[in-house]
Amino acid sequence: MKNEVITFKVDADMAGVIQRLPNKSEFIRQAILSAMNNVCPLCQGSGSLSPSQKKHWQDFLQHHVVEECDDCQAVHIHCNYEDPSK
Repeated sequence: MKNEVITFKVDADMAGVIQRLPNKSEFIRQAILSAMNNVCPLCQGSGSLSPSQKKHWQDFLQHHVVEECDDCQAVHIHCNYEDPSK
């Protein structure tokens, strides 16, 4: 597999920090992989939902709520569905 070079712009402060890293390429690769593994499964990191995604999300919220954990304050999804057959 052939490696490709990808460039991107950063501000002067970030450039200074990156320049001091012992292995810039490995750090950047790991940072990108980490960010990609933590992307919102709905918006895929875009920060907004398409109209179709919004409709599915509204349907999902009929039996789920977004709430904050009392212990760790992490925002999470909680299922509040109650099976009427029980």
